[in-house]
Amino acid sequence: MTADDAPLGERLASWLEDLDLTGQLAAAGLPTFERDEGGRALWTDPLTGSPLAADQLEELDRLLHEQGAEPEHAVPVALVLMARQARLREELLGSAWFGYEELAQVRGASVNATRFAVHKAGTDHRLLVLATDLRTVVPAFQLDESGEPRPELAPVLGPLLAAGMDPWRAWAWLTQPAALLGGLVPEQAARDTDDAALVQHAAVRLAERVTARP
Repeated sequence: MTADDAPLGERLASWLEDLDLTGQLAAAGLPTFERDEGGRALWTDPLTGSPLAADQLEELDRLLHEQGAEPEHAVPVALVLMARQARLREELLGSAWFGYEELAQVRGASVNATRFAVHKAGTDHRLLVLATDLRTVVPAFQLDESGEPRPELAPVLGPLLAAGMDPWRAWAWLTQPAALLGGLVPEQAARDTDDAALVQHAAVRLAERVTARP
């Protein structure tokens, strides 16, 4: 039996495994599958926990292949984007950041006072603050040695956060080489008085793009 002759559930499972997207199914609220001892894909309805019926598999197949002019060559774009975002978050969380407790120690303040100060700075668009499933995260790059927001980043963070830019995307843009800056890393370039104005201009340009999106 060729791959094209395999049951629909098997074809879908193998396709998603080849794309390394099986881990995104549950996060997207889609049916998931596990392989039994014989290697057969067993699909499960996320709402009932029951085996997926044939018509449900057909609907899932249609949904995953609906992107593109040639469905047989399509990719599940939403799952690809989710996987990309998950990898990005994992990479960012692998860099330096603080929780309230750790930042309170650096500041020599109470956890409650630190929490209040962080939320105030976040509300004022002076600090990038992110929520994960387990805790609130404050990326370390934007803080000075005393745990206070770096003043030179205020005119950079301000436009991005005021525009409603996704905080994970903002974190990535600020800490990676940026095309708008000719390959400079924004948060590093902002330290240089010769480059600071350029970084601020790039942040405003990027914020305009975010605002212009529907």
